[in-house]
Amino acid sequence: EIRRILNFRNACYFSVQNILFSHLISKNLKIKIYKTIILPFVLYGCTLRGEHRLQRFENRVLRRIFGPMREEDEVWIILHNDKLNLYSPNTVRVIKSMRWAGHVACMDGARGVGWVLVRKPGGKRPLRRPRYRWEDNMKQDQ
Repeated sequence: EIRRILNFRNACYFSVQNILFSHLISKNLKIKIYKTIILPFVLYGCTLRGEHRLQRFENRVLRRIFGPMREEDEVWIILHNDKLNLYSPNTVRVIKSMRWAGHVACMDGARGVGWVLVRKPGGKRPLRRPRYRWEDNMKQDQ
């Protein structure tokens, strides 16, 4: 399934690749395109397993926008964090999931989403390893 998601991400990337290559478009506009078109598509359905792949994908897109920057690793990190006002995809994923958790916590238990967060599952537990729940991932991210 991860490969299928990566193929969709690559399709999104290649659909806007000619825009990212264009010298007529400013870098600020390219960053806005990355934030509004590519990043939400990449983050859709991502899990903790693909963190390294997310980082590689983001590096590939930013290299396409800014060109290779191979002087030092710290130079790229400073440029990435300070000048671009971008967070890594993993940080964006955590921020969005925390925002959603706060939204769900404000809901009452009668609504569907609030009920899923509040309820305690009953019945027998399956024999194998317990499945990860969304709430467990939130606790791990904190």
